Amino acid sequence: MSNAAEAVTRQIVEATAKCGITTIASLPDGWITDLIAAYSRDNRFRHLAVNREEAAIGFCSGAYLGGVGSMALMGASGFLTCIYALTKINYTYQIPILIGITLRGRPGDSAKFHQSNGLYLDAIIQSIDMPFIPIEKSEDIQKIGVAYAHSRTMSRPVVVGFTRELLRGQA
Repeated sequence: MSNAAEAVTRQIVEATAKCGITTIASLPDGWITDLIAAYSRDNRFRHLAVNREEAAIGFCSGAYLGGVGSMALMGASGFLTCIYALTKINYTYQIPILIGITLRGRPGDSAKFHQSNGLYLDAIIQSIDMPFIPIEKSEDIQKIGVAYAHSRTMSRPVVVGFTRELLRGQA
């Protein structure tokens, strides 16, 4: 990991801790491997590696009901598999959670199999009226706290999306 990428990872972890999140449920994604490792090493967090994206949503929803601040962290394609769980459970019962995703499929992502994410992600998020905050440069990292607080205010999930350039320290 470059020094710039390491600095961004530290900023994201600090912003997450600052807003009161103590638990992270994640699925592996190549773009967030270093971020997941940072949460795993940091004693301020309890990290749970899950095998399905819906498990991260369920775990974080239960954490909220238990008074624990949490974030589900996953790739964009995994997030797209969670739409039913989010609209059925979180919307119906007004359970707020913060969801961090990678913004796969955007221009610059050379992985052909992720291009559909770039085509449909924004439209799907808009279609279910879920607030979405892109985190595209280091100055945006502070918006993680805003997103977390907003999820609590509206009692619904909020998504923050990390670009590859940001995570690599190139933004």
